[in-house]
Amino acid sequence: MTGAWVGLAVLALALAWPVPIALSKAAWPARAPGTALALWQAVALSGGLSMIGALLAFGLTPFENDLGVASNLLSGHLLDGALPTQTGALQIVSLAGAVVLGVHLVLSLATTAANTARERRRHRALIELLSSPLQGSPDTRMLDFPAPVAYCLPGVRSITVLTEGLVRVLDAAQLRAVLAHERAHLRQYHHLVLLAFKAWNIALPWFPIANRAEKAVALLVEMLADDDARREVDDASLATAIAIVGSPWRDVDPAAAPIAADEIVPEADPETLGARVSRLISPPGSLTRAARALVLASGVALVAAPVAVLVALL
Repeated sequence: MTGAWVGLAVLALALAWPVPIALSKAAWPARAPGTALALWQAVALSGGLSMIGALLAFGLTPFENDLGVASNLLSGHLLDGALPTQTGALQIVSLAGAVVLGVHLVLSLATTAANTARERRRHRALIELLSSPLQGSPDTRMLDFPAPVAYCLPGVRSITVLTEGLVRVLDAAQLRAVLAHERAHLRQYHHLVLLAFKAWNIALPWFPIANRAEKAVALLVEMLADDDARREVDDASLATAIAIVGSPWRDVDPAAAPIAADEIVPEADPETLGARVSRLISPPGSLTRAARALVLASGVALVAAPVAVLVALL
């Protein structure tokens, strides 16, 4: 199965550098953020499976390309040397690398999920202690803080957090836009998508594409939430609300805050804010149905290729 491991290695290399670079620089994702988000997920999943699959397929070449045969032989004869004559150190290292990489990625996802859940529980405990429910909206909490801040906390009972400073500076339409935006994040489970890409970045900190992918996906989920909010308010109100919420507020007097600023929410990325506001001020045309179908089909094909090879090896 030489062709299999070579093909997967080429695919893994393509998905590790040129494809993510091109996708992150492309203009069309702003026209179809949901489609682009699906493609990013396909790229990440296929990239990981291709790396593992290429290592497995190469390592299994002396073992009839069968993982079961390799497991039996390696477990029984690794030390006494009774292995196929073609077996070399590279094949053994390749098989070990596939196992280590797979376990590392899974453990990174599990650890990131556990740490994130713990941080959210702690954050929620602070918010419930220092805030009060918004009248008529028990799932929205009002925090006595002078800066304009809004965000959501996913959980068994998800909540949206607003600050007094935000409510003071927004008009009714802008406030509706902010609430609709944050609730869209919760309804569409954007936190789970972001968690997966955060785990990928943590697992491969030396991998520059992982960081680029995490940033691109963060922008796409914001655009998706913006599109949801646009169904309730006009683009101008939403753009103004985004600019206000994203305005710098690190110069707020610490004595005026009930907790440290970093305990509330990280400062927004100016580049992300600029892209979101520009998209609302000058809306790009929608991607055609045929183009969307082509992108989605490409994503399915990307995932199907390594899956098919891995199934064949089992």
